Amino acid sequence: MPPRASERHGLRHLKVREMHKTANALLAGIKVLDLSAYIAGPSACALLADMGAAVIKVEPPGGDALRHYPSTLPAAGRAFVGVNRSKRGIALDLKAARGLEVLHRLVAGADVLVHNFRPAVPARLGIDYPALKRVKPDLIYCALSGYGESGPLAQRAGFDQVLQCISGIAAAQGLERGEPELQQGSVVDFYAGALLAGAISAALYHRERCGEGQALGISLLGAALAMQATRLVWAESEPRDIERDLRSGGVTGIHPCAQASHIYISASTQRFWTNLCRLVGEPALAANPDYDTLRKRFERTQEIVPVLRAALKKHTAKEWEVIFGEEVPNGAVRAVGEMFDSPQVLDQGYIAQMHHAEAGAYRGFARPFHFGAAGDGEAFAAPALGQDNEAILSELGYDPGEIAALRRSGAVP
Repeated sequence: MPPRASERHGLRHLKVREMHKTANALLAGIKVLDLSAYIAGPSACALLADMGAAVIKVEPPGGDALRHYPSTLPAAGRAFVGVNRSKRGIALDLKAARGLEVLHRLVAGADVLVHNFRPAVPARLGIDYPALKRVKPDLIYCALSGYGESGPLAQRAGFDQVLQCISGIAAAQGLERGEPELQQGSVVDFYAGALLAGAISAALYHRERCGEGQALGISLLGAALAMQATRLVWAESEPRDIERDLRSGGVTGIHPCAQASHIYISASTQRFWTNLCRLVGEPALAANPDYDTLRKRFERTQEIVPVLRAALKKHTAKEWEVIFGEEVPNGAVRAVGEMFDSPQVLDQGYIAQMHHAEAGAYRGFARPFHFGAAGDGEAFAAPALGQDNEAILSELGYDPGEIAALRRSGAVP
């Protein structure tokens, strides 16, 4: 492998304290610098932390903009806390020469750097790939953009909801109501983050085999299109504007039940359809030859659904969950808050107890996967702005006098 930049320049390697990390986790020993803001990039870096990587959140003096979004959590931004778990934090002014110097020291001891600046910005700040490759030749450099690194839209800022609208997601979501509708939950952002975490893992594997780093790019546009791969098929024999959505018919969907509750039912196969009719007390529906295929049921939705919904009013959604069991795929509609006490969620370790410097004790999402013998990184709270400045600068080799000078210069708030 190429010599490390810190060896070439005589700098001490960055000794990142592996806070609460399992020593044999898959990415233990991998150091990641998260310069990204909002949700997509930070969520990718959180996934890497879940796999055991040591992640440092590098923010401007004013902090990630997501910190300042409206939140019902009084002392902190709920979205920021949720998407920046298991990271330490340092605040740096990259427009200041000494702030850039600190970043270069961080890069010299890191394996991965992630940012979501518009394509023209990194070169202006002196943190483009050619510049940082000189500091760390085998760096995995990751640029997350709205629309890609080139093309007529490249310099535009990308936002989840904008991409939903221009890529067809909002139109498809609102098809039944006749008006476009946004998917809540920043689905494009989170999917882009998952793609980025996967690409970084592949790049690290490539570096392990070949000894070389590389620059890689993920865009929100690419993520929005990848999410619609089942719809993005245009045969030569059909018009472009043909309906492409996957619809299973009015039976499969969300239905009202007793006490203002709702349940989702999937009855696309003949077995599930027959089971559904029997369990709701309407076996005649299953016996009717007019409804014996999915296509026929779709064409006769207006006949079937009123009968089905009248039957479902006999019980609440959670009661129907028990009645249907495994015989009909189903799920009562719940608020996300119920997940904190879900036996299945708790069994899988998806929620952990943490403590945030500003928000205090809380329960939050821990990780989405388990790696068996390899072990998982242990979740801890997102950092307060600049929370680890002193410790990280000390690890980089700055003495107390130099740290005080960095503060006086404004490079470090």
